[in-house]
Amino acid sequence: MRKLNLVVVFNNNLDKALFCIRAKEPYKGLYNFVGGKVENGETNNEAAYRELFEETGISHNDIELEHFMDLNYFKYENNLQVYYGILKHDVHLVEEKNKLEWKTINDELLNNEKFAGNYNIPHIIRQIKVYLKNGTGIDKY
Repeated sequence: MRKLNLVVVFNNNLDKALFCIRAKEPYKGLYNFVGGKVENGETNNEAAYRELFEETGISHNDIELEHFMDLNYFKYENNLQVYYGILKHDVHLVEEKNKLEWKTINDELLNNEKFAGNYNIPHIIRQIKVYLKNGTGIDKY
């Protein structure tokens, strides 16, 4: 299976997430999380931090990533690894190929004409926020 990652970056208040606007297919022109391919010879965690830094300029000094879930698409032979993190402080974003934008977490995420992933984005965010509320005692959900 091909290994890919998505990185969900939250602001300090957990009311916004960072998105890129995809410049190429799949999902060209739609909002998506940043991420990419795990390269030969690197660990899954190394790949998540590398992709995040390449696409946003956010480094391991700015955020602590946690591997949250995997989505396996057996028919496509893709293993999609979902990471998340909460920024430690404000950052200056550095765009690579895709425009970056902070989006408020609300029902707009359910709009498949604007957001990639066939409803995976709201599902992923909701699961992470439920975990943060119930799993760590953070009460910002």
